[in-house]
Amino acid sequence: MEKLMELLKNCCPEIQFEGEERLITDNVIDSVDLVGVISDIEDAFGISISMEEVVPENFDSVDAMWSMIQRLL
Repeated sequence: MEKLMELLKNCCPEIQFEGEERLITDNVIDSVDLVGVISDIEDAFGISISMEEVVPENFDSVDAMWSMIQRLL
C-alpha cells in the first residue's frame, strides 16, 4: 500500500488521497491523470489492467485501487 501511495502522490501531488472515496465519481482525478495512474500501477506492480477494470469501483479510493492490485497480482 505504501508503494501505491507514493506512486499516487508523485503522479498527482495536488490531490489528498487519504480519506477520499470518490476520486473518479467526483472528478477529483481527471481522465489524463487516470491514464497516468493506470500506467504507473501497471509498471510498478507488473500487472495489466484491462479496460473492464477501469471503473469507478476500482479507482474511487486508494483502498479500491489496492484491492484491485491485490486481485490482479
